Amino acid sequence: VEDGKSAMIMKGGNTSQLISNVLKDIVSKPIVLETIRKNITRPFEDSTSLEFFSKKTDCSLFLFGSHSKKRPDNLILGRLFDFHVLDMIELGIEKFSSLSDIKASKCPEGTKPMLLFAGEAFDTDNEHKRLKSLLIDFFRGPNVSAVRLAGLEHVLHFTSLDGKIYMRSYRSLLKKSGCRTPRIELEEIGPSLDLVLRRTHLASDDLYKLAHRKPKALKAKKKKNISHDAFGTKFGRVHMQKQDLSKLRTRKMKGLRKRKGRAAVGEQDGPAPKEARVAS
Repeated sequence: VEDGKSAMIMKGGNTSQLISNVLKDIVSKPIVLETIRKNITRPFEDSTSLEFFSKKTDCSLFLFGSHSKKRPDNLILGRLFDFHVLDMIELGIEKFSSLSDIKASKCPEGTKPMLLFAGEAFDTDNEHKRLKSLLIDFFRGPNVSAVRLAGLEHVLHFTSLDGKIYMRSYRSLLKKSGCRTPRIELEEIGPSLDLVLRRTHLASDDLYKLAHRKPKALKAKKKKNISHDAFGTKFGRVHMQKQDLSKLRTRKMKGLRKRKGRAAVGEQDGPAPKEARVAS
């Protein structure tokens, strides 16, 4: 049984004020475990320091922020498998609005976000598919058995359009609609990011498949003679032995009862002659 995934938030050797604000707003979310360190490392050239800190802090996700002349305002989002780098995707920040820039009431701490993805690239392009999987791992939060309806108020929306990724954060408001079902409006609360895809480091298909393998103990055992239809209705097949209808207990009626004398004559002498039956 695995614990919930936690993330390392790391600063590179050179960072800008924009990168610091982005990391600060992401850490303020209750979806990650912050581990901010200022470390001179380049994940795409050498990932040993990431793997070392991952093993030390038991974190399987990381977000690395850096700034350079060649790659300004740079974010690297990645995850690890067995304390080795599995996927890394580099994103450049083109526009940013922080939590303090947007004056609106925020969601309470611990709110589990709803993730929405818009754009054909998230379903067709391999790099965008991995990015979608990474974002789900990073923002999904802890696993819970149930969520109350009023707690569904935080929405994270990711849009892929013209080679860019737009991240927006909303709060859902329940308004009066004149009926039992409320009218829902979205209010932007921040942060908002306009990102561009840069470098990628994706795991091979074999390693990616190995990372998704589940142990046999967690696999649900198939139950015999049980099936489900398209609507989720459960059907069961019951096997019974062949029934002997002669021993079937039926409803007792007075008209079907046998008289004691007739039953005795019928069993001993057989059916009575016609004359005798008329005479009697």
